[in-house]
Amino acid sequence: MSDTAVLDAIHERWSPAIYSPQTVEPEKVIRILEAARWAPSSYNAQPWSFVVARKEEPEEFARMLSCLVPNNAVWAQHAPVLILSVARLHFDHNGKPNRHALHDTGIATGFMMLEATELGLLAHGMAGFDAEKARELYGIPETHEPVAVIALGYVGDEAGAPEELIKRNQRRPRRTLDQFVFAGQWGRKLPLL
Repeated sequence: MSDTAVLDAIHERWSPAIYSPQTVEPEKVIRILEAARWAPSSYNAQPWSFVVARKEEPEEFARMLSCLVPNNAVWAQHAPVLILSVARLHFDHNGKPNRHALHDTGIATGFMMLEATELGLLAHGMAGFDAEKARELYGIPETHEPVAVIALGYVGDEAGAPEELIKRNQRRPRRTLDQFVFAGQWGRKLPLL
């Protein structure tokens, strides 16, 4: 439970490892992607792109799944949607490097995750994937960087799931504010806390 009140979707969001086979309704997928559209970004560059693979398109889903490391593929294969996030590394307006591209793509992904939670779905972001394989399979240009793969769906039933997955499916504790919020100098606790 949160020590301080936050939006319900923030508190309720977590990253499950057991998903229901229930299909995610297309209109919900679109709403989740629309949430990313409204994320803030440096110079309003909106450097994010997303490649979506749904179980209803088995070849596309298998292609995305093949990019995951084995420890992620073992559970993510049961999620009904996989989404690859990609960041454009330079600004369109001047061609200069955008050192905030990954940050901004992360914000857009966070917006997607919160919208998913609001819709009764949950998303699990994964760093464990082969970015170069994704680049090759999807024709991602060198001007862009594959960032993460996100599993999306309804939470599944733990009954009958392997013990290892049940352990991964638990909510993990959060650090307290005084562990990462500082003032005046690195490591000095914010007096408001």
